[in-house]
Amino acid sequence: MAWYILIIAALFEIGWAIGLEYSDGFSKPIPTFGTIIALLISMILLAQAVKELPIGTAYAVWTGIGAVGTALLGMILFDEPVSFFRILFIGVIVIGIVGLNITSAGH
Repeated sequence: MAWYILIIAALFEIGWAIGLEYSDGFSKPIPTFGTIIALLISMILLAQAVKELPIGTAYAVWTGIGAVGTALLGMILFDEPVSFFRILFIGVIVIGIVGLNITSAGH
């Protein structure tokens, strides 16, 4: 169950990271409010997940999923550059996330 909570926490991390762009430096009230709510939910869920998972693994997976999701959405939503190497290195992060999950399965 902790892994599912961690994944949901990471999805909310993507939400608050993308919200930072939409909030325009916290100058727009509604996107700012959504960003803060997503941040709080993400942190609360991460805190719940680390009750059962090692902090190093949980934090690395949380930030990894957040980084991958935010990078992909940045390319889709904000016209950030798309290149072979960018996609390749996002793939490397995904491999790291999967590897951490596999090696922590017994914990």
